[in-house]
Amino acid sequence: MTTDCHVSISLDGYLAGPDQSLEHPLGVGGHRVHAWHLTADFANDADADASADLQRPRGAYVMGRNMYGPVRGPWESFGRDWRGWWGDEPPYRAPVFVLTHHPHDDVVVGATTFRFVTDGFEAAYARALQVADGRDVRVTGGASTVRQAFAAGVLDEITLDVAPVLLGSGERLLDGVADPGLELLSVSSSPLATHLRYRVGR
Repeated sequence: MTTDCHVSISLDGYLAGPDQSLEHPLGVGGHRVHAWHLTADFANDADADASADLQRPRGAYVMGRNMYGPVRGPWESFGRDWRGWWGDEPPYRAPVFVLTHHPHDDVVVGATTFRFVTDGFEAAYARALQVADGRDVRVTGGASTVRQAFAAGVLDEITLDVAPVLLGSGERLLDGVADPGLELLSVSSSPLATHLRYRVGR
């Protein structure tokens, strides 16, 4: 069983641009960081292989509230019927544990169940391990959630898709993260991104 993370970042280290909202779910300009898999036709094998890794099934996932939706404060302020960005069939097809300070009932969308955890990252991760039952667990983001995974020492691997884009501000992935002792396992590239897979030291 492996716990990993696979995220796209800008050349200056931002996972998302500023001012995330319903209109700009990746922040202003943030979609450019993800162009390698959102708009590419995968004529390049490097992007196709990285996309296949993103979509490979896991036993469970942990994500931050901001990645689940553009909701701030109590859920009622946005509407409790929000079901995520992904339409009727999210790509996870497994339990997803969403970090939040505000309780929410489980949300079932297609083959994915979103479960909301109010007692912190380590509690969410423990629940993910339990339901994964020996299968891999993925920490999907956003930036704060990945930083908490590093702080908890649970990541075995991280893959960074580095786009040749400068965002200048937004959600920087590695701010405040102590050197995790990364060991490069593989590197591949296309005009849209350089894909770097690392083993995380302990």
